[in-house]
Amino acid sequence: QVQLVESGGGSVQAGGSLRLSCAYSDVPFRIDCMGWFRQVPGKVREAVAGVTNGGVVTYYVDDVKGRFTISRDNIKNFLYLQMNSLKSEDTGMYYCARAFRTGCSSKPDNMGFWGQGTQVTVSS
Repeated sequence: QVQLVESGGGSVQAGGSLRLSCAYSDVPFRIDCMGWFRQVPGKVREAVAGVTNGGVVTYYVDDVKGRFTISRDNIKNFLYLQMNSLKSEDTGMYYCARAFRTGCSSKPDNMGFWGQGTQVTVSS
């Protein structure tokens, strides 16, 4: 069973930092893509950052470039999102997602597995 469990969300002031973590189940011999997505009420879920099975970053959404860093640890089976210089517009529910495929995509529809989400609230 493929499981994804996020943690690390919270409330911070603008300019602060948070590190999100996503524990994922080990699925031997499968190539995957993983990513972080976020959603606010009334808006579609959007991609934030993605990474390949080997840890190569595939994308960052423009407004997080230079502030967020995605990484993964395939020994401990964790995906991370380090978020610095947070802005109020970063507020939202952040989801970890996983797809067993090559050719990583930022499209939410291409991700087959999702965590339950962790809330990030940034106050100005």
